[in-house]
Amino acid sequence: MRNFSLLIERLDETTKSQEKTNALVEYFKDAPSGDAAYAVYFLVGKKLQPSLPSRVLRRAAAQSANIPDWLFEETYQWVGDLAETAATVAQGQATADEMSLSQWIDLRLNPILRYPDSEQIEALVELWKLCGPFDRFVINKLLTGNLRVGVSAKLVTKALAQWLAIPAEQMQHRMMGNWLPTEKWFEQLIDSENQSDRSSIPYPFCLAHSLPQPYESLGPSDQFVAEWKWDGIRAQILRRNNQTFIWSRGEELLSGRFPEIETASAHLPNGTVLDGEILAWKEQRPLPFALLQRRIQRKKPNAAILNEIPLAFLCFDLLEVNGQDIRKLPYAQRLERLNELSLAPPLQQVRTERFTHWDDIARMRDGARERGAEGIMLKNVTGHYEAGRVTGTWWKWKLDPYSVDAVLVYAQRGHGRRAGLFSDYTFALWDQDRLVPFAKAYSGLSNAELQMVDRFIRENTLKKFGPVSEVRPELVMEIAFENIQQSTRHKSGLAVRFPRILRIRTDKAARDADNLNTLKARFVTDTQTELP
Repeated sequence: MRNFSLLIERLDETTKSQEKTNALVEYFKDAPSGDAAYAVYFLVGKKLQPSLPSRVLRRAAAQSANIPDWLFEETYQWVGDLAETAATVAQGQATADEMSLSQWIDLRLNPILRYPDSEQIEALVELWKLCGPFDRFVINKLLTGNLRVGVSAKLVTKALAQWLAIPAEQMQHRMMGNWLPTEKWFEQLIDSENQSDRSSIPYPFCLAHSLPQPYESLGPSDQFVAEWKWDGIRAQILRRNNQTFIWSRGEELLSGRFPEIETASAHLPNGTVLDGEILAWKEQRPLPFALLQRRIQRKKPNAAILNEIPLAFLCFDLLEVNGQDIRKLPYAQRLERLNELSLAPPLQQVRTERFTHWDDIARMRDGARERGAEGIMLKNVTGHYEAGRVTGTWWKWKLDPYSVDAVLVYAQRGHGRRAGLFSDYTFALWDQDRLVPFAKAYSGLSNAELQMVDRFIRENTLKKFGPVSEVRPELVMEIAFENIQQSTRHKSGLAVRFPRILRIRTDKAARDADNLNTLKARFVTDTQTELP
């Protein structure tokens, strides 16, 4: 356990990728397979299940420190990180015992997660006694599923590949799919002679960069094909050994959730892998994303929901033919091979366009909302299918976001580097003569602007509701978002996707902010959803 904590400390102390890579390589060289498996599992973003409730961590920390709950809460509000606060105030030894990481997980942490709340608190207090502050911090992060140390899955893959002296893309493919952090799994991962059946494993996804400006700098427009950019679930369909597997970009196996897609995929030749987008789809047009979310939540959808929310898989790439990996073929050739496939509904190939002038591509993008699309994708006809976000292969050119002027009405202190600053905001719009909250946002402001807003909040707080401060409704900000949908969970009756702050409107008073009726009227035609 101590070695893993030291690794986390080293990773947290540097922002240089090579130093992080070196630290990872050194750890993997010396770690037992069981420990290395758990280290990979946590560092790529996977979590223990179930996670420890924050209320348990709070109560255990207060009990360990022998302080009242209110004092711990006040301390937490200023520190800004729950795991760090609990680790600091809890009582324990200077160093951890000599048990390995895998032993800590299997014999101590996993059992605690299965206890009822009351037993979890007592067990956690006793566990903290065995280790010092930083080890307690790491343990708390593991238990709550919030371990973040500035290391991406790509960097972990790079370190493993560097250690084994194999291509990073090969290692990335080995790590795809569902796996558990066992000693056996890790030994198979690093043993090139002992790769188990890979028939169900997808390829690493190729990702797009945002289009640079000016876009003409990319070169001749006829080197690209354009297609609509849809707001759905990115997925790969694998047809191998007379079986169908559907994988999301987040490496979640979706098989069973979309039976109509699986039925259609059974007609594909064995050794076929398609890349595309799953959408709620009707009459050649996408339905609201909220309907697709309802389908995602059903692991075994019944006939009623299948009929209510039909789907389509819009296929835009072919990665494997007759069991042969064709990702290194130019995109134009992969499209030709895709055209030769016979796709059964609801599988369908996306329509691609080629242009001789950039102005024509821009006009296509301008018509995206009429199609229910987010914008367009541009793909280099000579490009390979590369793992991750590689410059020059795929570009996304999204429409400009919607925006409204809204009034700041509530605020809460941030966490981590924003601890002590009011940086989490709730915004409201006018509904006749009253302000109604409609969105929360916390990104988009510079450090100087955060400091300015923080001062405003402290000077204009009207009431406090625990960690939440009600603010005098005077500060207006422009809020951007991608889409709008009806929602019964929000006071406004509306839900917006990906809200963020564009700018502070010092030129506007609160009375000049937008109202809900304007918002509904302005965007209802684009969503094709009847709002109240």
